[in-house]
Amino acid sequence: MMRSLYAGVSGLQNHQVRMDVIGNNISNINTIGFKKGRVNFQDMLSQSMSGASRPTNELGGVNPKQVGLGMSVASIDTIHTQGSMQSTGVTTDLAVQGNGFFVMAGGAKQYYTRAGAFGVDEVGTLVNPSNGMRVQGWMAETIDGEAYINTASDVGDLVIPVGGKDPAAATTQVDLACNLDKRLDLIPEGAAEGTIRENTWTIDKDIYDNFGNVHRMRVSFTKLEGTENSWQATASIDPGNEIATNTLAEVGAENNADGTFIVNFNNLGTLQSVTDAQGDVLDQGGLQVQLSFDVAGATAGEGGAPVRQTFNLNLGEAGSVVNTVTQFAETSSTKAFRQNGYGMGYLENFKIDQSGKITGVYSNGTNRTLGQLALATFTNQSGLEKAGESTFVVTNNSGDPNIGPTGVAGKGKIIAGALEMSNVDLAEQFTDMIVTQRGFQANSKTITTSDAMLQELLSLKR
Repeated sequence: MMRSLYAGVSGLQNHQVRMDVIGNNISNINTIGFKKGRVNFQDMLSQSMSGASRPTNELGGVNPKQVGLGMSVASIDTIHTQGSMQSTGVTTDLAVQGNGFFVMAGGAKQYYTRAGAFGVDEVGTLVNPSNGMRVQGWMAETIDGEAYINTASDVGDLVIPVGGKDPAAATTQVDLACNLDKRLDLIPEGAAEGTIRENTWTIDKDIYDNFGNVHRMRVSFTKLEGTENSWQATASIDPGNEIATNTLAEVGAENNADGTFIVNFNNLGTLQSVTDAQGDVLDQGGLQVQLSFDVAGATAGEGGAPVRQTFNLNLGEAGSVVNTVTQFAETSSTKAFRQNGYGMGYLENFKIDQSGKITGVYSNGTNRTLGQLALATFTNQSGLEKAGESTFVVTNNSGDPNIGPTGVAGKGKIIAGALEMSNVDLAEQFTDMIVTQRGFQANSKTITTSDAMLQELLSLKR
């Protein structure tokens, strides 16, 4: 009879533990990144009153007789199912869709979280503003003018240089894609006698020097007399500024100083070749002319010689009609569709994409990769230990963190401008609460009934 009392007591205690877990789940119903808990029960040791016996020739086997000694908590699991996404529109609010945890640094120790309500501190470090922990990832390095992120290196703090400068860059490439009207060498119908033929078309494009100064590049195309498919081009940079050209067909050939070259087309209206004033010819692959001009205010060497800036004027691929200069019987078009120079700019904004890459948006129109967030996965994420403030830490049974970029080794993707909500299902918790309450009541009834039986036993002496 005393066994039933202790069994009832164990039931009361462990159902109270389950109620504690349910209460914690319900209290965190609106906690971002929260993962609910679940209690599993198991029976305790059983007292054997008699053992089992095997069958004999005369009698069959006998089963063991055991009385259970109550129940205990088998495990309290953390359920890492995906929570729903709530859009916030805040750039630094991040959520993980799929597996993975954000990596946070608190001093020399690393923490892991699904709560991505981040912000930027005074020095531009990406942090959790509620506790100051720093979000970990990789900062971009510039190699040969290109941003490179080495995700094989150790993670570190992510710093967003709000208000930082993007230095000016000189123009090195200008791409043309205009059409030169094959009919421009014709005298308009009904024109008066002595009318000059309309055979020149001009293209203007702004380019930049090393200081970020803007220069106006002008290329004028004039149909050559006595030809059907050849145009003489004359390039100039700003009024009165000398310009030199070279097709680069012969490395080291001297430039001519008049900025002229000849563009030849085939009978299909596509590029055939380009010839500079020296007679250098390019007729295969990408056709380009190298232009150079003096940069005002820049000198080099002891003699103070002016600095020459050189850039390539790309006419397009020989024989192609895509993004090239063409000669069709259609109205001439002015299209210098791209140049790669720009003036100095300041970081005005930044954005984070699904891969976790942070891209800076500058006032000069450029975009620069600043860094990338890291995600951590574990062999047994249920083995992580909750460390408060919606963070987890590594334990002996969680395994070491596998830290890397999104999409690698089963890692999910990052959703910017959203937060992952708690994965607690309120209906499920209320149902579990009812079941737990009934279990508690039943165990208390076991105790009161056992007590009543003991009372009857004590009354036998009357």
